[in-house]
Amino acid sequence: MMNRGKKMAERKQEHFVVTFARGFGSGGKEIASKLAKELGIHCYENRILTLASQMTGLDEELFREVDEKVRSKGGISSFLRGLPKAKSYIARNEKFVSDDKLFEYQTKIIQNLAETESCVIVGKCADYVLRGYPRVVSVYIEAPRSFCLKRTIEKMGVTAEVAAATITQTDKFRADYYKYYTGGNYWTNPVNYDLTLNSEKVGIEGCVKMVKHLLELKGLI
Repeated sequence: MMNRGKKMAERKQEHFVVTFARGFGSGGKEIASKLAKELGIHCYENRILTLASQMTGLDEELFREVDEKVRSKGGISSFLRGLPKAKSYIARNEKFVSDDKLFEYQTKIIQNLAETESCVIVGKCADYVLRGYPRVVSVYIEAPRSFCLKRTIEKMGVTAEVAAATITQTDKFRADYYKYYTGGNYWTNPVNYDLTLNSEKVGIEGCVKMVKHLLELKGLI
């Protein structure tokens, strides 16, 4: 029994997490997805929000029952992968409104993922939530507005005006969200992250390679 427990502890210690924060249109989500695929691990983003949203509608007793069921069926990660994705971007007229209960559940989900598997987590203040975890690498992806604008027009199939408005509003939403839930910290502050990359200058594939190199330097892969 002791040997088995020791082996489980060792496997747990081997888990690592890469968190991504990104400016809208910078390609951060694509970089995160490519990295996860190359490493053979899962990438989580909007499904965390979907599950947390479902949990906020439950009373405490029902929540515990659902939480136990989720854990007994392969953990939160297995449950997350069976959920539909939330919307992929924020409408330009949507403003940040705090929801402490929702953030509390998101935090529990993110911490559970970090404790049970190696993975990539996009957004959700994951760098802040996991700031006390030793095997976490936090990355921030940004790019010049012209680069983000071009990508947004191509990806969303919208006019330059709509793309510009979406970038402005989404980045403001993310900045307000981060500032509120981290107690006043700035989303774009490079001190928050282990690595900050300009995706226009480095390239999408180059960013993936640089993050992998950092993981190797830190002995995580």
